[in-house]
Amino acid sequence: MRLAGTAMTFRIPGYSDPEGITRTGEEQEHERGPRSRSMALSEPEPRGTGHRTRDGVEAHMRRTDPEGHGPVRYGPPLPGQGLPLLPGLSAALAEAADHDGAFPSGRTDALLDAACGYFARRGLPADPDTVAAAPGAPTLFAAVTAALGGDVLVPRPCPAWWAPQIRALGRSVFHVPTPAECGGVPDPYALLETVRRIRAEGGDPRLLVLAVADDPTATVAPPEVVHETVEAAAGEGLHLVSDETWRDCVHRPHETVLLSPAEMLPDRITVVTDLAGPFLPAGWPAAVARFPVTTDGAALRARVLDVLTALGARVADPVAAAAAYALDEPDDVTERLATGIALHAQVAAAGHRSLVAAGALVRPPQAGRHLYADLGPLRSALDARDVGDSQELEDFLTARLGMPAPGGHRFGDDLAALRVRLSTWPFLGDTAEERHQSLVSPTPLELPHVQRALNLVGSVFDDLRDDAQRWEPPR
Repeated sequence: MRLAGTAMTFRIPGYSDPEGITRTGEEQEHERGPRSRSMALSEPEPRGTGHRTRDGVEAHMRRTDPEGHGPVRYGPPLPGQGLPLLPGLSAALAEAADHDGAFPSGRTDALLDAACGYFARRGLPADPDTVAAAPGAPTLFAAVTAALGGDVLVPRPCPAWWAPQIRALGRSVFHVPTPAECGGVPDPYALLETVRRIRAEGGDPRLLVLAVADDPTATVAPPEVVHETVEAAAGEGLHLVSDETWRDCVHRPHETVLLSPAEMLPDRITVVTDLAGPFLPAGWPAAVARFPVTTDGAALRARVLDVLTALGARVADPVAAAAAYALDEPDDVTERLATGIALHAQVAAAGHRSLVAAGALVRPPQAGRHLYADLGPLRSALDARDVGDSQELEDFLTARLGMPAPGGHRFGDDLAALRVRLSTWPFLGDTAEERHQSLVSPTPLELPHVQRALNLVGSVFDDLRDDAQRWEPPR
């Protein structure tokens, strides 16, 4: 399907996305620059805040999150594993812990070698001169963005850490709608129109970021959708970054076709993987990237390494040792990964059933350790509880469920939309013993602590459904 040159009419939702509306109008105007103002003026006022004064709205949107982590445009982290630490990883970390890091130890070289093998086993041949490592995907992504320059396009919604990294560099970020069947990949027609309008306004779009296995929606984009989007982006001369953090966490790998964009267009795509997705605890930051095996790819990698060096962004030796161990994929790592995926998939499926039964709109989870729910059908019940936007929904559900429930505004979605991401790891237990039981049980959903957590979620959403039905006007 040839998309280049296709013309359709779309409103660009990038200039006043939920990340941007956490700042005052004057701050937004300064950040956007003159070329974006005419487009920004067409954005509608957020729903659910009209009962407040203008000053009240701005103060509300600037408030910090319940944990005090700063303005609502930041956070949250990746969904955790919620499982006991793998002994092999602990041993690898401990073995390297006696090195003070003052001189090269070879740990980074071992990590890069392991990354080459990891990518090669996924159909992406690599050598040490085409890969890089950094302490976490946000750092690596920021270095790539800095090296490429220009404006950046991302799907709506997208991982919470993408947009802050782009804005920290002083770059403009534009959110592009996703197709109905999946998140993580922009609709190709909307992508073409967005690029056209950015250029018409004097912008310089250079980079598209996508995720075939997506956070926050937990979906896997069909290969045909990925191909159309990649073809559209290539036709517009964009470089692509494929965030493949969750590609190894597909719930049904034998039934779900996941195709990396780098397999379709290897000369224009950089692949980034945060190891906190499949392998490492979030507190051990490590990520790897594979660059195109071309002259341009080598030049991009060199610039990225310059940025990482300037930042002092080096993976600590103990973490590098554990990361190399994980990327070599010995039996204990692959077995734990498979067991953990199956466990989270069961919990996600149970949570999905509860949410759908309550009337929420939720795509069936296909990957990762999370769900993304649209509670728009329950708006009347939430309005009665003074919940009119996704920040208020986050506050309400976090308090009622006793677990993190970040609102959709953190992922670039409209603040007025009642969307929320729920992670599956809190269902696995509060203690090391409970988490171990969840891991080894043949029927984890029948464990008392898992049942209690699922029942609480079901009860909260059933109450909302019942109230929504009670207040629904007669037909």
